[in-house]
Amino acid sequence: MKEAMFYEKLERNMVRCYLCSHHCRISEGKRGICGVRENINGTLYSLVYGKLIASAVDPVEKKPLFHFLPGSSAYSIATVGCNFSCLNCQNYDISQMPKPNKPIYGEEVSPEEVVEAAKRYKCESIAYTYTEPTIFFEYAYDIAKLAKKEGIKNIFVSNGYITEEALREIAPYLDANNIDLKSFSDEFYRKVCRARLEPVLNSIRLHREFNIWIEITTLVIPSLNDSEENFRKIAEFIKNLDENIPWHVSAFYPAYKLTDLPPTQIETLDKARRIGLETGLKYVYQGNVPGEGENTLCPSCGKVLIKRSGYIVLKYSVKDSECPHCGAKIDGIWR
Repeated sequence: MKEAMFYEKLERNMVRCYLCSHHCRISEGKRGICGVRENINGTLYSLVYGKLIASAVDPVEKKPLFHFLPGSSAYSIATVGCNFSCLNCQNYDISQMPKPNKPIYGEEVSPEEVVEAAKRYKCESIAYTYTEPTIFFEYAYDIAKLAKKEGIKNIFVSNGYITEEALREIAPYLDANNIDLKSFSDEFYRKVCRARLEPVLNSIRLHREFNIWIEITTLVIPSLNDSEENFRKIAEFIKNLDENIPWHVSAFYPAYKLTDLPPTQIETLDKARRIGLETGLKYVYQGNVPGEGENTLCPSCGKVLIKRSGYIVLKYSVKDSECPHCGAKIDGIWR
């Protein structure tokens, strides 16, 4: 447990949290929406500092990040808790575990031990993932500072609900973020995630402003966010920021409270990818399904630069951030 960052004390021992865009007003003895930040006698504490619920060595492609150190390994960590309540959450057993006021589980692991583990497993990055890194910000922040000193990159896999104040604080240490843009509908965010759209859009803009490498993921859920209009709005938003931002359109599989819906059809992912490319995006990938949609093509000459099979890189030919065939610039953080 550690005193939280980004909050203010209010009257009657209440506090206001400014870590994420919910801006929770928390009474004494209560927790925020995330379930892991508690007001104890008028002071806000992070209950998950140093308490790992999950750790693993993953291919960076699993995040998914396709233009960030391809073929490298990321030491992936998480605590319990999340500031969203997505009906389709695949990791609901740990993301929703502490809500509303349940025990906080996790193994005591110091920031120093996390960095040492990343070094021991020869990982080029640490990924803060599986749940939502924003809600264990203090822990992630201390790890990220140590990792940077050791030459290890830092990656968030996030819902994009972090506030500008918090993002600005960690930006000097954060190298990449795969941000979910779940839909371009505020109604979707309210009904499916219990959140709002605009803070996510603003966060994506801020990541660009702070020069953090970003890739965008949209999990395509049948009947909820699979319309052509939705795909086009997302693609246009990304294009207006930068046509070189990779967009991952991923297949949904029934989970948690959406087990009544079917898996995403490959034809729907094909449609989303086609719309993204027609809109002018240079890199649109299909996730959770095998096929050509996993590969990185040169947007100029069309040659395959990175060939993938699942999370495995079979071919890698980007050289000095350029296509070796035609010399076109290929945006990313390359090895």
